[in-house]
This record gives sequence, structure tokens and C-alpha cells, in this order.
Amino acid sequence: MKKTLALALALAAALPMAASAHKQWIIPSQAVVNGSDVWVTFDAAVSNQLFFPDHVPMRLDGIRVTAPDGSQVELANGATGKYRSTFDVQLAQPGTYRIANASAGMSARWDTPESLAAKARAEAAGTPATGPGAPPATRGGFLRNATAEDLATKVPADAENLEVTQTASRVETFVTNGAPNSTALAATGEGIELEPVTHPNDLFAGEEASFRVLVDGKPAAGLAFEIVRGGTRYRNAQDDIAATTDAQGLLRVTWPEAGIYWLETGVEDDKATLPQATARRLRYVATLEVLPQ
Repeated sequence: MKKTLALALALAAALPMAASAHKQWIIPSQAVVNGSDVWVTFDAAVSNQLFFPDHVPMRLDGIRVTAPDGSQVELANGATGKYRSTFDVQLAQPGTYRIANASAGMSARWDTPESLAAKARAEAAGTPATGPGAPPATRGGFLRNATAEDLATKVPADAENLEVTQTASRVETFVTNGAPNSTALAATGEGIELEPVTHPNDLFAGEEASFRVLVDGKPAAGLAFEIVRGGTRYRNAQDDIAATTDAQGLLRVTWPEAGIYWLETGVEDDKATLPQATARRLRYVATLEVLPQ
């Protein structure tokens, strides 16, 4: 049994990361506009139901807007409520804008003597010692978005089974004023990124679109995506589309109908570059508007 469990864990580590129950997203009031004095309003949240804010707002301090010439644009009229954040962007230049919340850091988990004792009691009682159903006392300690200083000062001296994971995530969307361009879409070479072959603001129902998916700036084969059209609250099935990048790292999607689509992928590997980390977790989310024919 121990050998089987070890094999299962090894296989799980090699596979793309499973989709999160909570969905992060940024959506524009419209993704294709045309004019000399154009504004677009954005909603940003982390929700259980897609594009229906019902969990927590996305914080605005991590959101960056890249203009068609590569410069940065300030958010206007930002506000954060109980379930969502909103902000406006003036599209003063013609071309394509990238609106992204990208973050990188570390997370840490560890056991304490108290959590280990609670796990032992749970196992002796035949109840779950970890995961769903486990008593709160078994959870030990956890740090999110941790720095090296956090690890040095906030992890207790008696911590056991310390696991430090390097993390990088990107949540983004795209808006074009007039004719599209690609300057704002240039890859940074960090984490998972979408390099458009089909422009992200030139998507139509019934047509195939393709994107090259990069990990650390290189095409990534075999990356599994979950793709869901908005409005899940008003239908009985999520109707998700499963798609995987090919040997050249290309993701090909034929949109079944018009709407706002949410794309997510993630991967866990052992390619951490921070000295404290032993594993790495990458995540990518995009929202794309697909127009009718």
C-alpha cells in the first residue's frame, strides 16, 4: 500500500494542477471598442459561480494595465466592496490593452507539536487526520505570499514537516480600441503565459482560435485547460470544454457560441528557483470575449 501511495503522489506531481474551486477573474464591460475618448469598466473577483461575485473581491493593488505602446496606465475610480472590485480604464491610445493581476512569491505549510498530536488522536479514533472532515487542530501552520523574511520570522522554531512552495499566478483579460496590435501582449518569460496566434480580441463563435502557451518563456506541451462560458448560474451544467496544448505548445479552441469565456490551467513541478523552495506551483487564468458571427 505504501508503494502504491508513493507512486500515486509521484504521478500527481507530474500532472497539471487541478482546477481550483474558487475562480479568479477580471471582466471588461466590453472588450472591443472604437473612439477617441473611450472608457471601459472592469469587475474583478474570486467567486464560486463564474462571473457571479459571491466569495471575495480581487484586490486592486496587484492589477496592472499595459497600453498599446507598452506603457502603464493608471486605474481610475477604483473601489473594493464585499464581493467584488471595480475600476475604470481610459483607452486613450488605439490598439490592444492587457489588464493583468500577476503575482509571485512563496507559500509555506508546516506541522506543530499540537497539530501532530491532533492528527494522532484523529487516526486513533478512525476519523480523517487531514483534508475534508479533519479537526481544525490538525492543520498546523500556513503562510501565503510569503517572503524570505516571513519564513525566518513567522515559522516557529519547533515546526516540523516544513514545505515551501514557490508560486506564480497570472489573471488577465484584453481590450482593444480600434485596430488591434501586439505590443502589450509580449511575453515576460515568467510563469505561464498566453502568446496569441489568434488575437484575443478577434474571436468569433464557430471559429477556431489558437494560442501558444508558454512556461518560463518556452512552449509547453500537454498543459490541460478548463474552458467555461459565463452564465453557469443559469444552466444546469457547467458545459466546460477540456483542451490540451499540443507538442508545439498550441492551444486550439473552437468556440461553440458567443459569450465571455474563462480559461484556466496550472502545473506543479520541481523547478523552483528560490533557495528556500522545494516545489513550484504555477497558475494562469484568462477571460476572453467571443462575438457572434
